[in-house]
Amino acid sequence: MNDRTNLVDRITGHRRMRRNRKAEWTRRLVQENRLTVDDLIWPIFIVPGSGIVQPIDAMPGVNRMSVDKAVEAVKQAADLGIPAVATFPNIDMALRDEAGSNSLAPDNLINQATRAIKKAVPNIGVITDVALDPFTSHGHDGILRDGEIVNDETVEAIARAAVIQANAGSDIIAPSEMMDGRIGAIREALDASGHQNVGIMSYATKFASAFYGPYREAIGTGGLLKGDKKTYYIDPANGTEAIRDAALDVEEGADMLMVKPGLAYLDICWRMKEAFGLPVFAYQVSGEYTQIKAAAANGWIDGERVMLETLLAFKRAGCDGILSYFAVEAAKILAKR
Repeated sequence: MNDRTNLVDRITGHRRMRRNRKAEWTRRLVQENRLTVDDLIWPIFIVPGSGIVQPIDAMPGVNRMSVDKAVEAVKQAADLGIPAVATFPNIDMALRDEAGSNSLAPDNLINQATRAIKKAVPNIGVITDVALDPFTSHGHDGILRDGEIVNDETVEAIARAAVIQANAGSDIIAPSEMMDGRIGAIREALDASGHQNVGIMSYATKFASAFYGPYREAIGTGGLLKGDKKTYYIDPANGTEAIRDAALDVEEGADMLMVKPGLAYLDICWRMKEAFGLPVFAYQVSGEYTQIKAAAANGWIDGERVMLETLLAFKRAGCDGILSYFAVEAAKILAKR
């Protein structure tokens, strides 16, 4: 028998990584991570009125919708198998004030949307945010007093808002304002009101990122923001601080943890999953979405492939799910596979 061993066999010790890549069926057998529709949460933007589907210039393919149109869209999402939606309101400017007081109105826009969605599509989850930025006249996530975003008063307000949102039918409260102590305060308020089954998806690590711009246009806060949010969002340079922040949320009773933004912080997703073992989610934010859409529109990338590759990257980094404006688009593609 002729010895057909060659140089590569000797160099690799007869270990060849390409054996498992040689055919489509072998690649499927050994694939470590898979993206499914069960991994997707769809963020949607709500506006007052009826019959409104309003394109967002900075986010091609994404619309602001009145409650009735949002309900129709959520029905389609549920039919595709998407497990949950996350709602964000763009309220009338006349209702915005320094304290974001409309967040405490039982019939405000976000609560109207929750009631309508849960009535029409009871089998889909509704995730709501209690941050005050859609409700403030200054665009900050909390109460602004003498040039400072005051922590404790903001926590009191968002805990009250969480109960009101739960009363409206919200399944999961996702507080994004990054105030200290908010998770424990919300958990206590929910439990005291009999909402023990309402979960908390903590924005455990929300960074002072440059990726949020199109979102701020979507909720009408871009031109309102005075200063920046660096006194309460995490410095993008700080990974250890982010994990400490998440650890406090875990101790205070968070059921799920979120990393925002997504792709630039995959290391944080992995570290959080390894550290805490709780369900971890990433928010593929507006800036990430828009970059892909813009590059695809110019023919510089294959938009569909890049979209799916980025979503799969979150799974590889340990995420249990992804909030993404691509959710419906991705779900339609996955349904054909």
